[in-house]
Amino acid sequence: MPGQPGVDPAERRPVAGAAAALARLVQVTTQPPPSPPPAADPDFVPADLGRRFGALVIDWILCLLVSGLFASPARDAWAPVLVLILLDGLFLGLFAQTPGMYVTRVRCVDWSDGGRIGLLRALLRGLLLALVVPALLMDQHRRGLHDRLVGSVIAPVPR
Repeated sequence: MPGQPGVDPAERRPVAGAAAALARLVQVTTQPPPSPPPAADPDFVPADLGRRFGALVIDWILCLLVSGLFASPARDAWAPVLVLILLDGLFLGLFAQTPGMYVTRVRCVDWSDGGRIGLLRALLRGLLLALVVPALLMDQHRRGLHDRLVGSVIAPVPR
């Protein structure tokens, strides 16, 4: 402090500099190194099917609950499907995870750069997922036809 008696301002600078250096060191060592995008990573391991299925079950239950607010899911079978498409579009486009994916620690990322896929591609992915068949046609990276068409992949969340 400038007006503090008995403390020379020059003595405080090394302490502040050392504290800033320590803060940078802690920040650098606590952040994981950036991983390469899935398409460029020869060691890429996709999320396992159990986690993916668990995420879908959780999301489907949420869709049934939400659709029950404006329709009868037993009578109006379209309502939970519509909610699933919108849920996928909104959550995957903005956060790369649906609530079910968050619980099961998987995420949907762009195949080429590892980033979010955006709202439009996420809505298209949700629409294709609602058709069920594209999700069953998988390649060696467990990318369903719906993932290949929008350029995405389901990856485990890094620890």
